Amino acid sequence: MTVMRSLKPTGLAALAAGALLALAACSPAEPGVTSSSPDTSSPASGGASITASASPTASPGTSATVGTIVAGFPETLLPLMPGATVISSSFDKTSTPATAALVASINAPTAAVVDFYTKHLEAQGFKAVPGDAVGAVASKDFVRNDSETVNIAAVEAAGVSTFTIGANVAAESAK
Repeated sequence: MTVMRSLKPTGLAALAAGALLALAACSPAEPGVTSSSPDTSSPASGGASITASASPTASPGTSATVGTIVAGFPETLLPLMPGATVISSSFDKTSTPATAALVASINAPTAAVVDFYTKHLEAQGFKAVPGDAVGAVASKDFVRNDSETVNIAAVEAAGVSTFTIGANVAAESAK
């Protein structure tokens, strides 16, 4: 991508963080399904949490929030790395497979983030798929039982890593 090469590291990190946040806040929707957010204030200004309102046709088991871990999030499966700050999280326990996403930041190198989650996921029976990056972004995929997947992606700027974790797992695993 020529655009990414011309960005300074901080611009790339901001771009990646924005993309990660947008991806985590989105969940697969059926045609014609929309969602709205009742408040667009920044969680950084006062630490408030914002929870997205689902549309009348959205699944009642789908939820997303900004600034905190959403209620029901499978924290045993995808714990928040110690010292990290949540940017957003989402969880859909009614989809098959269940889907969960977490976006956070931490004052640590991307290698430390990937290492933390690699150890945690492998302890739960996930196996790492070959490959450690997509372009300049650290990215690691994991699979379990040939049907459950987890991806961790992280970018670093000025000593701060912003990372996203996305999981598609069996409902019984998302507890």
